[in-house]
Amino acid sequence: MGASFAGSSRGGVLASRGAYNRGVGLEDGKSARPVGRVLGLDVGSRRIGVAVSDPLGITAQGLETLQRRNKRQDLAALERVIREFGVREIVVGLPLRMSGAEGTQSEKMQGFAEELRKRFRLPVHLWDERLTSAEANRLLRETDLSIDKRAKAVDRMAAVLILQGWMEGRPR
Repeated sequence: MGASFAGSSRGGVLASRGAYNRGVGLEDGKSARPVGRVLGLDVGSRRIGVAVSDPLGITAQGLETLQRRNKRQDLAALERVIREFGVREIVVGLPLRMSGAEGTQSEKMQGFAEELRKRFRLPVHLWDERLTSAEANRLLRETDLSIDKRAKAVDRMAAVLILQGWMEGRPR
C-alpha cells in the first residue's frame, strides 16, 4: 500500500520517502479519495503538531499545537478537531531512521495510527517524516519570530510539511 514519487519541490528533502509511505485503510482495506479535509499530525511525546487541509485537499494550514496529557485527553482533543473541520482522512508522520529503517518510534506511531483508525473510523496514512522538524526549524529561522515563538511553532510547521508532502505525493 505505498505511494511513491521521485522528488519534491523542497530541495529533495522528500526524495527517498516513497517506499515507506503507506496507509492504514478502512477495515475492508480500501482508502477512498478524500472528500473533505485531511488532518496532518506530527506526534511527539510532549506535543502533537496539527495541520488541516483546505476542503479540496490542495493546501495545508497549521492549527494550534496540542499539549499531550494522556491518551484519553489527546484523543478527545483530536476528536474535537476532526468534528470541527469535517476531517475525512488522517495523515500521521512516521519517524524513520535516516537509513529508512523503522525503529521503536516508528512502531509506536503505527500503533497510534491504528488506534486513530479504530476510534474515528477514518482512513489513516503513515507518511515518512524524516527531516520535517529540521526543515520546519530552517523555515522558521528565516522569519522574524523570537526563539521562544519559533520553538512553539515548530510542531505545527512540521505537521504542515507532513500533510503537504502527503497531498503532493498521493496519486491523482
